[in-house]
Amino acid sequence: MGGREGPRWGRGCCAPSPTLLLGLLMSATPLGLLGEETRQVSLEVIPDLLGARQNLLHIRAVGTNSTLHYVWGSTGPPAALMVATNTTHSTLAVNWSRLLSPEPAGGLSVLPRGSVQFSSALVFTRLFEFDSTNTSQASAKPPGNPYPPYSLAEFSWNNITDSLDPATLSATFRGHPIHDPAGAFANGSLAFRVQAYPSSGRPAQAPRLLHSADTCQLEVALVGACPRGNRSMFGLEVVTLGQGPDCPSVQKQHSIDDEYAPAVFQSPIVRGFFGSQTNFCAFNLTFGVPTGPGYWDEHYLSWSMLLGVGTPPVDSLSPLILGIMAVALGAPGLMLLAGGVVLLLGQKQCSEYQPIN
Repeated sequence: MGGREGPRWGRGCCAPSPTLLLGLLMSATPLGLLGEETRQVSLEVIPDLLGARQNLLHIRAVGTNSTLHYVWGSTGPPAALMVATNTTHSTLAVNWSRLLSPEPAGGLSVLPRGSVQFSSALVFTRLFEFDSTNTSQASAKPPGNPYPPYSLAEFSWNNITDSLDPATLSATFRGHPIHDPAGAFANGSLAFRVQAYPSSGRPAQAPRLLHSADTCQLEVALVGACPRGNRSMFGLEVVTLGQGPDCPSVQKQHSIDDEYAPAVFQSPIVRGFFGSQTNFCAFNLTFGVPTGPGYWDEHYLSWSMLLGVGTPPVDSLSPLILGIMAVALGAPGLMLLAGGVVLLLGQKQCSEYQPIN
């Protein structure tokens, strides 16, 4: 059954957090595929045998009885495909001729097809910019008057091979508009940095999101682009494809334009794997608040999220913190207990004296 959910605004504490986006992609994951402590992770760039430069990054994470496939690409708008299988021998198959054709359905698949237990996708369709000069309320949605958005399907992206780092299991898609008459991106770029992890932990660099072997991290960074206003704010339109027609509950607002037609249909990766499926939800994520601080301060912003299967990683208290809590909470209790024992012993000793006649 096909359906479409209109875009929803989110920002600050009300914005779809990494946990929410994880929930979008994890809700239908079979329990048997969850909870791997370690995975054997490999990264590869799938070459375009037709000769045209195409960016297709495949991350393969193999566990004890399952495999996770992440496929990142910038053919069309930047997109990420996630597939979980119940075998350690599943592989990615790419038919470039079909994938780059007007009908890309079937151009991307994970084999054997019967091993696929879960699949979903994220598509980053547009970069928004708002003029928040006359917007004083931090809760305003949208956060100001919109400028014409940048379509990410009309960006030129770097060769992903140049940024591939097998040591850190990371790669970066960096792009700028193909048509930029005002030169806003002459010295700037929009980057999507992807990093996979073989086990749980935290990366050394901020924001140090807690990850597991069932997740990978995406960092979006806008650097050096000239804003079209003195107090411009930026946001991303994110589309997710799910297993059902329902979207998570987020405060709903009207789109920038009523003729909303997401560029998910321009993504060969999504259409190549899912075919004509049109069950999707759209979210508009805005960075910062009109009252600042904002992009206008340093001409830099970044936002990180986790993408994976299973329940989102949950922070647990370290042994040191548990020890401090035990001492802090236990010491008063011990003092009260010791005081009670002393009082009882004192009363007993007094009761042993014989009365004097």
